[in-house]
Amino acid sequence: VDLYEKRSDLRIENISVGKSINLALSHRGIKALKSAHVFDKIEPLLIPMKGRMIHLLNGEVEFQPYSVHPYEYINSVSRGALNKILMTKAEESGKVKIHFNHSLSEIDESNNKLVFENGNRTTISGHIIGADGAGSAIRSYIDMKVPSPSYSEPLGHDYKELHISPGENGDFQLNPNALHIWPREKFMLIALPNMDKSFTCTLFLPVNDNISFRSLSNPELVLDFFNENFDDVLPLLDDFPNLFFDNPTGKLATVYADQWQYNNQFCLVGDAAHAIVPF
Repeated sequence: VDLYEKRSDLRIENISVGKSINLALSHRGIKALKSAHVFDKIEPLLIPMKGRMIHLLNGEVEFQPYSVHPYEYINSVSRGALNKILMTKAEESGKVKIHFNHSLSEIDESNNKLVFENGNRTTISGHIIGADGAGSAIRSYIDMKVPSPSYSEPLGHDYKELHISPGENGDFQLNPNALHIWPREKFMLIALPNMDKSFTCTLFLPVNDNISFRSLSNPELVLDFFNENFDDVLPLLDDFPNLFFDNPTGKLATVYADQWQYNNQFCLVGDAAHAIVPF
């Protein structure tokens, strides 16, 4: 298998773009990792989240367990750490070669080649599996060939990543065994724990509203917004509000595709086939 990856090797370079919603791993994902004989390497990276910790506007905190059974819960795990292990496992099999910095730009039908932005071209000699995410280039190609092309439906909310470092004592500044949520009707903030005792936070705001990433256009407005809605977490946030402006704004949409394969040669998997919003 030849795997073409748009980005560089994250095992060598730090390529975080500041817009990755943390992964919550449940029983279904664990079962898949066990089937791939890789869970033993990933298990030490998991932080159990037994339920939701709801932070109300009045300052009250309410814990909502995911289950009446103590053994039923989800786990926080770094997407980057998970991907590093999976890539290494794939390469160690001797059956997978990963080509980094290869972003697909074109499928040259006449010459039966994949064309990449770096100028490289490779002959199509077998099946092409598009695992290239919600903005899939393979899906765009299939759309040109089928009567019912895919379409995406925006959620109406964008998101931005923020960060809480460990406290001065080196420990978590929030309960690490919960998914923290600050629900505020049209918008919300969430925080998931990391192995280094930090938290990855994600702020979700409506696209078309008085309060949006576009309307919060200067530090004073951002600080006023957080003081009014998230005053308990504001002192914990790193490099704030600078990080608010430095980190990119992510888009959220659901992808609907009737055709997940074409000509018994091209097929789609994962978000390329059926991206869904996280809530």
